[in-house]
Amino acid sequence: MTGRLHPALIAGGLGRVVNLSSGAHRLGNIDFEDIHFKNREYNKFEAYGQSKTANILFTRELDRRLQKQGIRSFAVHPGVIMTKLGCHMTEEDIQQLTTGRALTMKSPEAGAATSLYAATAPELEGQGGLYLEDCQIAPLAESADATAGYNDYAYDMEAAARLWDVSENLVGEKFAI
Repeated sequence: MTGRLHPALIAGGLGRVVNLSSGAHRLGNIDFEDIHFKNREYNKFEAYGQSKTANILFTRELDRRLQKQGIRSFAVHPGVIMTKLGCHMTEEDIQQLTTGRALTMKSPEAGAATSLYAATAPELEGQGGLYLEDCQIAPLAESADATAGYNDYAYDMEAAARLWDVSENLVGEKFAI
């Protein structure tokens, strides 16, 4: 979608692309050797984490490619929000996700705040490719089991470029910049 909107983004002048990610990116890095879980046991939480890591990597590569044209990109963790997605979770799923973690629920309005911050905050002018949470630039996570910040693999620019290439091949389109 972003590739198809590229001409409109450029025509609009300076702009920002806001991609939703999640703190759940810490549940899974990209396994480039088995990105579709064909040769390993499928784990829904790892798959979800991998998809959210992909959103951050996409954001980083998009920002690298478009910043000279005045377009910046941000990945946003809106927080833990009770949406209809949760209705598909079992009690076991909820137990697995919350064991050892304190999850603070946010209202949909509070969850939208960081996306609005990414799109409009003057202090983000000239910056991009960043992961944001709680209306601020998130730091590097302090440990593997941290509940805030980003994991270092989500900022790996080699992985971001590789994922870009894999994505173009999977969708059968090149993003002309």
